Amino acid sequence: MNLTRWSARLPGGQRRATTPSRLTESGDGVGSGIHPAEARAADIGVPTARELLDAPASRDGAARVSAARDGASRASASRDTPAHREARDARQLADPHDQPTVQDVLSHLPALVAVSYGPGHRLGYLNRAYTDVFGYRPTGVPAHQVMPELEELGLLPLMDQAFRTGRPRTVKARKVTNPSFTSSERPRYYTFVCAPVREDEDLGQQITALAATHQHQSGRVTTSPRSPFSGLRRSTNAADVCGVLVFGAEVTDQVQVTERLRESERRHREAAVTLQRSLLPQKLEQPDDLRVAATYQPGGADAAVGGDWYDVITLGGGRTALVIGDVMGRGMRAAAVMGQLRTAVRAYARLDLPPHEVLQLLDGLASEIDATLIATCVYAVYDPSEQRITYSSAGHLPLMIREADGSVVRPEEPGGPPLGTGGWLHTSATVAMGTGATGVLYTDGLVERRGQDIDEGLDALAATFAGATGSPDVICARLLRAMGVTPDHDDDVAALVFQLPERDSETAELFRSASLDLLGGAEAVSSARAFTTGVLSSWRLGEELLDLGVLAVSELVSNSFTHGHPPMRLRLRRTDRRLTVEVTDADDHLPRRRRAEPADESGRGIAIIATIASSWGTRRTPDGGKAVWCDFVLPTTRQTVRQ
Repeated sequence: MNLTRWSARLPGGQRRATTPSRLTESGDGVGSGIHPAEARAADIGVPTARELLDAPASRDGAARVSAARDGASRASASRDTPAHREARDARQLADPHDQPTVQDVLSHLPALVAVSYGPGHRLGYLNRAYTDVFGYRPTGVPAHQVMPELEELGLLPLMDQAFRTGRPRTVKARKVTNPSFTSSERPRYYTFVCAPVREDEDLGQQITALAATHQHQSGRVTTSPRSPFSGLRRSTNAADVCGVLVFGAEVTDQVQVTERLRESERRHREAAVTLQRSLLPQKLEQPDDLRVAATYQPGGADAAVGGDWYDVITLGGGRTALVIGDVMGRGMRAAAVMGQLRTAVRAYARLDLPPHEVLQLLDGLASEIDATLIATCVYAVYDPSEQRITYSSAGHLPLMIREADGSVVRPEEPGGPPLGTGGWLHTSATVAMGTGATGVLYTDGLVERRGQDIDEGLDALAATFAGATGSPDVICARLLRAMGVTPDHDDDVAALVFQLPERDSETAELFRSASLDLLGGAEAVSSARAFTTGVLSSWRLGEELLDLGVLAVSELVSNSFTHGHPPMRLRLRRTDRRLTVEVTDADDHLPRRRRAEPADESGRGIAIIATIASSWGTRRTPDGGKAVWCDFVLPTTRQTVRQ
């Protein structure tokens, strides 16, 4: 076939008769100095360098066509009558060489078109759009010698593949830079297709299909359009390939729209993640006994943040609450519910309630906030006096404790349903945590994977946790890395690691405790004062703190003997930051601070404690009694705070 056979299929073209091919007398080009692929190119009408140079009539015809079109545009619409159209068609039939050639049509095509022939990719044709972008290129020369842009755009290897395999190759949205572009011009982007040219395939149909496909898809905001070869033959036979067609369609508008969309999504995601992180603790409270660290990794690249949260709350009396939770679903609504639940947990924690009672209150609150959302939560309290953790779970994954010897304990006590389901009484359980032990609380994003049973993820986490040593922040990083959590992870991940470190002899002197069972009657108060004086003197806390501690013990023990029931117990405990005085008894009535009248003979004990202590509080004990405690900040800590 000849290229001019399909010129009528593009706008402005008319079908003309097939012209004879310019093959040599040898027929296949062999022995005439022409490569067989070049002979096939000539046979199907792919313009070679010789044909383009020997076709002045074609260029004159193009000039005549251009002049005719200019004249037609200046003519009035009233002159375009059926008689005029019949006369024009007769003239075209009488002189078919006045019809536009393929070069004429392609020169007006806005897409970049280049045709090469032979395995060396000798340049056969460039349209005007191509030369406007990259400049003039001589034909008949291998493309790699005169077309450096092909190498810069990565098209030369694709041309080799298309010629060798007979399959098209596509390069999407490549930025084209050229010295001819002015500084005010915006960058241009093109999608390039390297398509094989075959002997038995109409090249016009191929280019028409490419142009039509690009025009159809140019309205879509995408830089990854569907393959433009959906309507073309996909034969893998490369024996009949004689050349390569390079077709470049400009996609600058689509790329810029996509970039603006991505930038907008990036800003929205940053705002959502900022909101999510603002609802999380900005700085974790550091208890006296525990070392804690937490990490949060938002999932995916979209703006739909999750509802994972964690918290560390100092309860007073040396006790610490550790919380982690997860609101099911994603989006701003889940994050808002998470913020409300976290605030509620901190408020309920101040009541110093047992873990299961805190979850019971949260369950009712979650139903009131949003009955359609379900949340899971673990609330745990560490008591340094007993070195035990009391916890309760509402549909959450179990906590893990790694002992000093590396063994991992995963409590199997059943937990209750998630928050917001209602109608369930949660229960609390305890687990020991000795010196050198490390615990971890986490959300399901750390262990849950698609196509994998969650028990496999828990086993993998336990194995990883058993070998993760170091400080809590190091352990957090190791767990995320070992469990395959990356910035592209599809789910939010939160992890809270807490550790009871082993202390050397010097540090151990700062963490001491002593206790006394209170027996007898009124003489027990004097025994408690004498015991406190001896203990605090041995701890070398100073005269001021010794006097304040003895006064607090006297008031708390007297109050317990007046309003409580035996058994009673006094506990003294010091850390590197504070001194704690605690008295327990079997009565569950919690004292409260009130204003005593001048004539009252009682009611001043708690007021005195609140005046002299840094903080104080009460709580119910698991055995049905109560504990009243107060804290005193050590002088060294006060000086540090002042500085």
